[in-house]
Amino acid sequence: MTKILLLSDTHSHIDDTMLKYVHQADEIWHAGDIGNLEVTDKLKLLKPLRAVFGNIDDNTTRMEFPLHNRFLCEAVDVWITHIGGYPGKYNPVLKNELINNPPKLFICGHSHILKVAFDKQNQFLYMNPGAAGLSGFHQIRTMLRFEIDKDTISKLEIIELGKKFKN
Repeated sequence: MTKILLLSDTHSHIDDTMLKYVHQADEIWHAGDIGNLEVTDKLKLLKPLRAVFGNIDDNTTRMEFPLHNRFLCEAVDVWITHIGGYPGKYNPVLKNELINNPPKLFICGHSHILKVAFDKQNQFLYMNPGAAGLSGFHQIRTMLRFEIDKDTISKLEIIELGKKFKN
């Protein structure tokens, strides 16, 4: 069994509340818009990290992390990317691959809108953890956590980090 903490759109922000949940996980997954590598450097010191770069990330971040990260976690085929769309309106660049070779779990960031849905047409679970950082239009900072046990995804929880405050 692997306990996953999923976050996105940190936009250079990490705080003690977020780190409390990092300590409870086995792996951290970041779905892009990291902001700067200080965020991922802190995460990597604590737990194994899988991440992708997002549209606001600079060349240094793009050299360290891929645009797409597809891997197996236990027996679950996972695909993480930053700008992936959502069920019924996927990024056109990815749509054919999602239809012809669907993962079991498709994860995106970018929208700052927390959404979890089962895509019945393509038979995979879609997750967007919302935004954990302070930049953007979202009002509540969010993350997701869940467990993967062999080929089963379970114990999905929404983590609300509280209201975003103005810098």
